[in-house]
Amino acid sequence: MTNRDSLSFAPDFAQALAFFRAHEDYAVSPLVEMPGPHGVTVLAKDETQRMGLGAFKALGAPYAVARLIGKAWQEQTGEAPVFPRLKDQDIRDFAATHRFVCASAGNHGMGVAAGARAMGAKARIHLAATVPESFADRLRALGAEVMRSGDVYDDSVATAISDAEETGATLLADGTWPGYTEIPKLVMEGYCVIAEELRAQFEVSGEWPTHVYLQAGVGGLAAAMAHMIRLNWAEQPELIIVEPEAAACLQASHDAGEPTRGDGPESNMGRLDCKEPSIVAWDVLERCNVRYETLTEEEGQAAADAVTRSGIATTPSGAAGFGALCKRLRSATEAKDMRHLIIVSEGQG
Repeated sequence: MTNRDSLSFAPDFAQALAFFRAHEDYAVSPLVEMPGPHGVTVLAKDETQRMGLGAFKALGAPYAVARLIGKAWQEQTGEAPVFPRLKDQDIRDFAATHRFVCASAGNHGMGVAAGARAMGAKARIHLAATVPESFADRLRALGAEVMRSGDVYDDSVATAISDAEETGATLLADGTWPGYTEIPKLVMEGYCVIAEELRAQFEVSGEWPTHVYLQAGVGGLAAAMAHMIRLNWAEQPELIIVEPEAAACLQASHDAGEPTRGDGPESNMGRLDCKEPSIVAWDVLERCNVRYETLTEEEGQAAADAVTRSGIATTPSGAAGFGALCKRLRSATEAKDMRHLIIVSEGQG
């Protein structure tokens, strides 16, 4: 049985904001308008250039790596370092003795590799056979060791867990399961920056969205966004969680009333093709009054094509929110007085 306390999520989003604002390569990602179905205007939060990694994941694992190195340093020395103290050579020498391991279906591995490199630590990323070699090359370019581990994502997750147990490396996953919840909460805490950037923009414009579409794999981004929206947005939108039909683990969990697998064939929405939900993300979403939508492979690809034509080059995973929006709006009459927000979560690279 899972301890209820382990499922709690109370992010220190102010600390996450302060951390990133201290980075010279941090900038608020663009909020742009793009055409939607039936002439509706869609607001798109464009994460495709985020901090040189081309995806929202730049806000998750790099932040978690820094927090974990800082915590380990404090345990050894009694000093609680704050950024930019983390850049100092003595802490980098200390970080060089640390290795982080994870499995990745895509951008999370990039975040772990980039975070480890930024701190002077090491990273080993486990990839399933389904992940393209071009992605493995990008990880190696960031200094990560890459291991091919199994045929599908679940296999690489199991191998990463065994790796950490056998070598003493730190497992830095973005999913959670019984007995492993705290480190991924730091990843989710970093994602809260996106919601806070949006809140600041809408506070100025006064034009709050009525509908927000949040794509989900294991659910970390969707849950972090949903939590922050319900916590402190002045006007509350309808929240729609979007998954591939082939991997609708969060909807399956909602229907079952407990974390449940969403098994299916391999999806072209590769970064969302996660069959096992994060138990923390599931619990957060259960209290945030969300709706669920699924996309076929054809709907995901059509959404990517449409968003790319509008000027934001992305993938079926990155455009999933737009796909759900198109699926929802059946007529211009229905679209009246709606203001839609999507997160374009990754570029094509």
